[in-house]
Amino acid sequence: MASDPKFVEKTLERLLPLDVDARKMFGEYGLFYKGKMFGLICDNTFFIRSTEAGAEIAGRIGTGFPYPGAKPAFKISNIKANDAKWLKRLVEVTSDEIPAPKRKKKSH
Repeated sequence: MASDPKFVEKTLERLLPLDVDARKMFGEYGLFYKGKMFGLICDNTFFIRSTEAGAEIAGRIGTGFPYPGAKPAFKISNIKANDAKWLKRLVEVTSDEIPAPKRKKKSH
């Protein structure tokens, strides 16, 4: 089941003033901050990639699999998503820990 664009929009609003971009991918959405994919929205569920720094901020939070074969990620409940300060900090520290995407080589 594809995620509702209204759910995606509400998630992005919760992350303001961070400049987060949602890109449609395979019927769902990848979430990007500072050019790094830190999260996914799948089946109207918000997931943030698990990192060591993120785990320190996340505390006791559930994990789940955004799609079959995916690595486990933090599953952000509506209650936690409403804690704007916590959520933005989790996104920032997670994105800081994720390596920059590799540049694609130009073919001649």
